[in-house]
Amino acid sequence: MTFIPFELLEWQQKQGDTTTYSLADSGCRPIRLRELVDDEQALRRLLDSELSYPPTCGTDHLRAQIAHWHAGSTDHTSQVIVTVGATEANTVAVDTLIRPGDHIVTVSPGYRQIWGAAQNRGADVDDVPLHPEHGWRPDIDALARAVRPDTRAIVLTTPNNPAGTILTEDEIRAIVTVAERAGAWILADEVHRGTELHTDELSPTFWGHYDRVVCVGSLSKAFGMPGLRLGWLIAPPALLPQLRRRHEYATLSAAGTAMALAELALTPPTCARLLDRYRGFLRESWTQMQQWIDSHDRLLSVVPPQATALAFVRYHLDLPSTEVAEALHARGKVLVGAGAHFGTEHHLRFTYGLEPAQLAAALERTSHVLKELSA
Repeated sequence: MTFIPFELLEWQQKQGDTTTYSLADSGCRPIRLRELVDDEQALRRLLDSELSYPPTCGTDHLRAQIAHWHAGSTDHTSQVIVTVGATEANTVAVDTLIRPGDHIVTVSPGYRQIWGAAQNRGADVDDVPLHPEHGWRPDIDALARAVRPDTRAIVLTTPNNPAGTILTEDEIRAIVTVAERAGAWILADEVHRGTELHTDELSPTFWGHYDRVVCVGSLSKAFGMPGLRLGWLIAPPALLPQLRRRHEYATLSAAGTAMALAELALTPPTCARLLDRYRGFLRESWTQMQQWIDSHDRLLSVVPPQATALAFVRYHLDLPSTEVAEALHARGKVLVGAGAHFGTEHHLRFTYGLEPAQLAAALERTSHVLKELSA
């Protein structure tokens, strides 16, 4: 079996260089503990937390909050497993669902963790391309043609990483119809819910539309808490024993302190405050990013994202994206994600969710290198 590397990790390793501006990660504006634990009651609750072994699948209260995040009620609390980040949730889901020889359908551009993990499991993976001229929206007919009677799973991200597209309710229903015909599972990475740019309404979720859905989420993006390494999955009851066994084997549980902080973050008033904080920041940052792209209209173009801190930017150079990304790092000390690492060439993934001065400095360096490459 050939091991498919998770290419983005190679870029993350380079961030140890303090002279480098990183526009390569998937974006968040980390909060400080004092922004979360902002009153005496919350502080006492945190200080009274025991540093004992926490419940394997998460505390009942946290699981109820997560169930409400996806379903609008706590009816599915028992179907939530709290994990060490969404990375573990995705890994556990793939290890449970995917077997050697299974057929999997993914879309590109898309986050490539599950794409690679499925191949590492020995699966046959078909990629359905999304197109910028169609706004990176799913081609349901192309998806239906790619799905076979033996297709095991369809894998999607919504909001999309890296394009920032939000699937509509109609698109979700159409994708579910395609999956139902084959009896395929849907593995939905919904990590970027809460990062909407043009609305305060949460993005639609796949949860509740189909009995073969696994949804994955995290506090790393909209909540600004990547350092907690706190994620989750929510799945049908029949799948839970297998998911739980793999979760126990891999990590036993997420950290108890992380769960205590997650409970604070998902308390309704705090949740609303954190989402407002991040959406407001993104909207200002996107204005700055859009102006920069517009100032290079002969060299760059973009389909504006609907969510996320990401811009999947088309560059008009006859060079592969890995070569452009390497040049930006070598000459400009700027890290970006190569489009090839998301299954789509001649694009770069930028994280614009940075403080204004930092973003401006990184974009200025990027401009200099891109102009050199176009000369």
